[in-house]
Amino acid sequence: MLDSIMSKLNILAEGAKYDISCSSSGSSRKQIKGGLGNAKMCGICHSFTSDGRCISLLKTLMSNDCSFDCLYCGCRRSNDIERASFTPKEICELTVNFYKRNYIEGLFLSSAVEKNPEYTMQKLVDTVIMLRKDYNFNGYIHLKGIPSAPYELILKGAAHADRMSFNIELPSEQSLKLLAPQKNKDGIVRPMQSLAQIYIGQGRKKVLIPAGQTTQMIIGASPESDGQIIRLTQALYNNYRLKRVYYSSYIPVNTGNSLLPQQKSNLIREHRLYQADWLLRFYGFSAQELIAQGENFSEEFDPKCWWAIKNYHNFPVEINKAPLEMLLRVPGIGAVSAYKIVNARKFAVLDFEDLKKMRVTLKRAQHFITCKGKFIGVNTSETAVKGALLYGGDRAKQLSFFDNDTAVSVISGQL
Repeated sequence: MLDSIMSKLNILAEGAKYDISCSSSGSSRKQIKGGLGNAKMCGICHSFTSDGRCISLLKTLMSNDCSFDCLYCGCRRSNDIERASFTPKEICELTVNFYKRNYIEGLFLSSAVEKNPEYTMQKLVDTVIMLRKDYNFNGYIHLKGIPSAPYELILKGAAHADRMSFNIELPSEQSLKLLAPQKNKDGIVRPMQSLAQIYIGQGRKKVLIPAGQTTQMIIGASPESDGQIIRLTQALYNNYRLKRVYYSSYIPVNTGNSLLPQQKSNLIREHRLYQADWLLRFYGFSAQELIAQGENFSEEFDPKCWWAIKNYHNFPVEINKAPLEMLLRVPGIGAVSAYKIVNARKFAVLDFEDLKKMRVTLKRAQHFITCKGKFIGVNTSETAVKGALLYGGDRAKQLSFFDNDTAVSVISGQL
């Protein structure tokens, strides 16, 4: 074990990079007079990378000295890597010192399973309690729960964290048994279910995890289809009141195992799942509408475009008459634009120029709408629309992560 705190941080921060479910959205935690930090939305300084991930937290493992041997994990017990562990006090000192230097606005704390789930969860809980009570830290804390840890410890963690998460990791119980035999579905799902019943306090004086809970799935390590994954996502939102489901493309950190792919997962696939996820949460789609159980999403078309093409008999719709629910299903019209259209047409009859001012992406939308009865898209057939979207300049927009329009889409979810 290493002794230098910075040497530990180099190792443990590196180990934490594969967990992407740490974007923060602030919370309404009551402020303590004379304390440090601020967990309210205006106090969390968001910074977004080009692929949309939020970076404003000290993100580290408590330990990478894992007693489990999950095949896909870089911290697995059988790996020959340098091991390190923080004490609760060391995490607190790092967090407060980095905050005072204006490096961070909060903490994302996770851990490998050191010794056993109870021991590890106790260390994590001791850390957040110490940070809140001894260091008077009011800032944002996202605590990663340890599956199969005692309920009492999970409840204590929830009382002091702003957000908690238990990672599903693999999209099916069968894959979990195969690739992570020391974990089990019940150990992950039961605490998620318990937190869903208690978070946001339900009238209690003490608010529990005010920023809710999240989870993460590894995409591409196991054979589940996008159809299976998006149905699981829908069930998680419906049953466990999750704020977000995150998707992490599989990266082969352990090579030479016949049970694991030797190539990393396609990032386009991850991108399509995030787009479909957004449609579930904000556009009124169901998983069953978007994709069949055993299918994967198209690489050429985003899920909303693909749905519209397959259901082209519903189009074109008149922009001045279509209900909000249908406007939300028009490719190129985002949720914000759809609400603007509904409000604006109370006062005037809208045309294509008005839609441009509302930031509607007419390159896509024009094939699915009319304005004042006028249609400016291609001939009304699925084949013609597919060709126009693929070869009319739209394909590059849909496949590129880093052009301006797509960068906005990744952050805002406008499709």
